[in-house]
Amino acid sequence: MTQPVRIPADVDREDTLWHGLTARQLFLLTSTGLALYALWSATRTVLPLAVFAVVALPVAVTTAVLVLGRRDGLPLDRLLLAAVRQRLAPHRHLAAPEGLHSAPAWLTAASTSHPESVTTTGAAAVPLRLPAHDIADTGLVDLGHDGVALVAECTTVDFALRTPAEQDALIGAFGRYLHSLTAPVQVLVRAERLDVTAAVAELRAQAPALPHPALQAAADDHADFLDQLAREQDLLRRQVLLVLREPGNTASSVDGLGGPGFPAALAARRTPRRAPALTEAERHAAGVRVTRRLADATTLLGLAGIAVCPLDAGQITAVLAAACSPDSFLAPSPHTAGAHHIITAAPAPPPEPELAPLPSAWSDGCPARDDSQAAFAPDNDTGHPDLPKEPSW
Repeated sequence: MTQPVRIPADVDREDTLWHGLTARQLFLLTSTGLALYALWSATRTVLPLAVFAVVALPVAVTTAVLVLGRRDGLPLDRLLLAAVRQRLAPHRHLAAPEGLHSAPAWLTAASTSHPESVTTTGAAAVPLRLPAHDIADTGLVDLGHDGVALVAECTTVDFALRTPAEQDALIGAFGRYLHSLTAPVQVLVRAERLDVTAAVAELRAQAPALPHPALQAAADDHADFLDQLAREQDLLRRQVLLVLREPGNTASSVDGLGGPGFPAALAARRTPRRAPALTEAERHAAGVRVTRRLADATTLLGLAGIAVCPLDAGQITAVLAAACSPDSFLAPSPHTAGAHHIITAAPAPPPEPELAPLPSAWSDGCPARDDSQAAFAPDNDTGHPDLPKEPSW
């Protein structure tokens, strides 16, 4: 008879060596103690012990607080190091992969004539380096020397309402997919703001065409309800994304999880050189492999009732833009013109809130998304209107 094994939720937690302390904490505390002892040994003939304690005690307490303290799940020493890096790093990043150009003459003259603007216009700026270099029309994300990636949107299943036998079947189906993984996979659960303006406008526009006055009144009441809901609360929508990444160069040895093996990782640590750019053949081969993995994920997760719907280029661009600017007043849309598009006419009317249609090869089992229905479904955790409460694998 097999015994159940508890799997910790925080799989990235560091191993402890002694009394709950990790190797990094032991090293910092031990090195600080040895440094203070060496300083006391060198100055004990000159300074009394009380005077040395006044100097050494604040150092010891500060080190202990930084090493042992935690905030938001992170050690305080790492947060302090991140704060120092953020303070010293340039705060202005420009989307210029080709490099920065010199400022025009009129801007330089303006900053010279107004010294108070020199601190603003003369701030150091560096090119913005993003992991995604390009997005093909098929939805394949080019990660440069890191390979390629595909992004798919997944539906959810109501795990709590299933019987114990059905829950075991769902866990078994999802476990089979986890056992089939041979390369990095990321499951991203994100919440984004929901705009019901288009749905309200459509309800009001179509209400007079309904065949019965009662139906017209119901449509008007529903539009008023959505409008009031949007004004009184922050409407959120939950989205579950499956990100599949495939490295371009598979010549190096890999471990059981698809990552670099120990010899390759050790060699890369000794000689941290940047990997060469992928050739067109390597990029194409990586795209074929990640597409095959997406087909496997669609089949295996479909056994658990989860529909995997790949995103096209416009939808992936909208997701990346929303991740870079989550609080933007202008919601990213898959219908927005791209960086290389030439705009030759006036912008078209705002599109419907549904996502753009998926390719016919992947459209089976992917229901159309209706944001107007998700606007008034309560969330059991936060109190915000959201999609129905469902566990996200």
